[in-house]
Amino acid sequence: MKYLEDFAVGQVMEFPPRTVNEDEIIAFARDYDPQPFHLDQEAAKQSLFGGLCASGWHTAGLMMRMLVDNMIGKYASMGSPGVDQLRWVKPVFPGDTLHLRGEVMDVKPSRSKPDRGVITSRYEMKNQKGETVLTMQAKGMYARRPA
Repeated sequence: MKYLEDFAVGQVMEFPPRTVNEDEIIAFARDYDPQPFHLDQEAAKQSLFGGLCASGWHTAGLMMRMLVDNMIGKYASMGSPGVDQLRWVKPVFPGDTLHLRGEVMDVKPSRSKPDRGVITSRYEMKNQKGETVLTMQAKGMYARRPA
């Protein structure tokens, strides 16, 4: 298990890539964001996206899964006090392979609760062409190493 003290300002985290397929885009949209350009290839062709694309919320969910599988799940995570910024920069299409990179911007031990602290990180997700599809700045709360 890793703790707050194992994070350092400037630390860069690279995560294994994830390829998105049409079936999962449609399944997510059907349940959570049923807009035509997320559900129907023909309707999507007439949209400003020019084809079926993932919901931004789906893209954010994929990023969260990558974070939990490869970082958060290995640290003494205590949840998150929130996201400061989330941007969907470009659409994600079926067949896109997403690459996630994060950088620790700040590490702050809590003054009122000495057993924990908060890190601020900036994340950037790119597709296989190197185009940024999502950016996020968020805070994560982590336990401090036991004495």
